[in-house]
Amino acid sequence: MAGGHTVLAGARLDDATASSIAATPQALTPPSRLLTLTTLRPSPYPVGELAATVGMEQSGVSHQLRALRMLGLVTGRRGGRRTVYSLYDVHVAQPPDQTVHHVEHLCPGLGLRDSHRPARSRRPRW
Repeated sequence: MAGGHTVLAGARLDDATASSIAATPQALTPPSRLLTLTTLRPSPYPVGELAATVGMEQSGVSHQLRALRMLGLVTGRRGGRRTVYSLYDVHVAQPPDQTVHHVEHLCPGLGLRDSHRPARSRRPRW
């Protein structure tokens, strides 16, 4: 859904809908926002723990979360004096996951590595 209209896959977009949809990838260009989203993928985090996990100051993470919340990508649930953040839904993780897969496919060794697969060595193409 963009701009209050349902967008069907393969449908022609109007200018307003295209602008609305384009705002999301642009909002993810700071690596810190992408890192924040991927960290929230498995489970919700309070701001302090999220900051420690991504290696940023708490104020910086709060700033990133505010932007992500405004885009509807994350939600915050208040509990006492702290707010716990999570992805809005599972669809939010799909674009970053697809991009990582694409980067790994084009440039083996440059993408994210998980503990379940060995690191690939990079040979020069001469």
